[in-house]
Amino acid sequence: MRDVLNTEDADVIEGYLTDASNTRGHAERLVLPQSTKEVAAVVAHCQHHAIPLTVTAQRTSTTGGPVPEGGWLLSMEKLNTVHAPDDVDGGVILGAHQAEIQHDGLYFPPDPTSRHECSVGAAIACNASGARSFRYGPTRAWVKAVEWVLPNGEVIWVDRDTPIPSGWPQVGWKEPEVKTAAGFFPADNALDLVIGSEGALGVITRARLNLIEAPVDVLGLIVFFPNEAEAVEFVNQVRRGAARLGQPAAPGALNPTAIEFFDANALQLAASRIPDLPPAARTALFIEIEHDGDPPVDGWWEAIVESGALADDTIVADDEAGRRRLHSVRHAIPAAVNETVVANGMPKVGTDFAVPDEALLTMMNAYQAVELPKVCFGHIGDNHLHLNLLPRDATELATAREAYVQLAREAVRLGGTVSAEHGIGKIKRALLAEMVGCEVVEQFQALKRHLDPNWILGRGTMIAKPD
Repeated sequence: MRDVLNTEDADVIEGYLTDASNTRGHAERLVLPQSTKEVAAVVAHCQHHAIPLTVTAQRTSTTGGPVPEGGWLLSMEKLNTVHAPDDVDGGVILGAHQAEIQHDGLYFPPDPTSRHECSVGAAIACNASGARSFRYGPTRAWVKAVEWVLPNGEVIWVDRDTPIPSGWPQVGWKEPEVKTAAGFFPADNALDLVIGSEGALGVITRARLNLIEAPVDVLGLIVFFPNEAEAVEFVNQVRRGAARLGQPAAPGALNPTAIEFFDANALQLAASRIPDLPPAARTALFIEIEHDGDPPVDGWWEAIVESGALADDTIVADDEAGRRRLHSVRHAIPAAVNETVVANGMPKVGTDFAVPDEALLTMMNAYQAVELPKVCFGHIGDNHLHLNLLPRDATELATAREAYVQLAREAVRLGGTVSAEHGIGKIKRALLAEMVGCEVVEQFQALKRHLDPNWILGRGTMIAKPD
């Protein structure tokens, strides 16, 4: 332990105590290992002495997962070596690596919004996703193997041929049939068990990635609609027959890669980036279509005209400059939400729920019924929208938090999930328990206790330590 970089300097540690959820924690020591061997030594030391240990990387989490509840912090930032295009340390920044390999015609599809800030290891630990998950699914499918430091300090490499040891308690629940990032995965192999476990079952120090050939080009569209119902019907149309993970496109399908939704309030926040915003627009869809160099404009134009959209106002981007403009619109909305939060002096309350296809409009109506300042946008292709409630005072904040819980219960009632991409972390444990039930929580706890007898890793994340 003496050779591992570490500090008890409170001023240094201060910079590691919060994440994007604005949850705040406390820790007594920060350690910065520079190799897997050093990570293993830290973990083994903490297990032996029953010292709580929280793994942190770039702290882009919105659920408090990397926020410590005492003990030590283990930062992955110095494990940042790229060994090969498909073989990287856990601390490598995801977006920077994606940009580098795309120069060589290679593609790692997962695209969490924070990809230019988050690390590869954290993306795997949270099974991160993003807009392209409509076509490619979340991170899980794009990981071939990981180096896993178990909570006792043992180091193992696992892939999908690595069985879960027979002595480990089994996780055997059925996930909802939607995009979800809630709870330990009901895996039949060791790799899928650690992916998405949010640092509670060990530390991912290195990963071998599944890369594919980069698309030749991408066509971008922003399509405006006079109401949400017509936008939802268009979504239902364009995703019929579209290529999904493991499923090729049907003949003649429009075949989008990503479908994103903006409500009327979101469009107003982005108005400075859309100076010619149509006055009749009440909602919009941001769509990307990968293609082989021959953009499928005619098929899309025909569908847009027939859909009831404000077709003549459609924004088309068929070059790099145009796509940058479209992405600036998309990213301006969460940035403007954050500015509103600062101006209000109150935290936002944001949802991360997903529901089955047939429940999408029901869930959207439930969002609309909340009588608070709000903005709704997100991954409508996966029925996964982010409702951002923007309270202006303490009374509205209490109302927003109550509405959040009721909306979570509605999503579960409709067959959905309380977390589609952000994970559970520390702030959604109670909702996870409601979603999966006591017996499944006990399965999670049994596995955690078996691997981590002193419950050192990620205390408070995903599941509470039993009394």
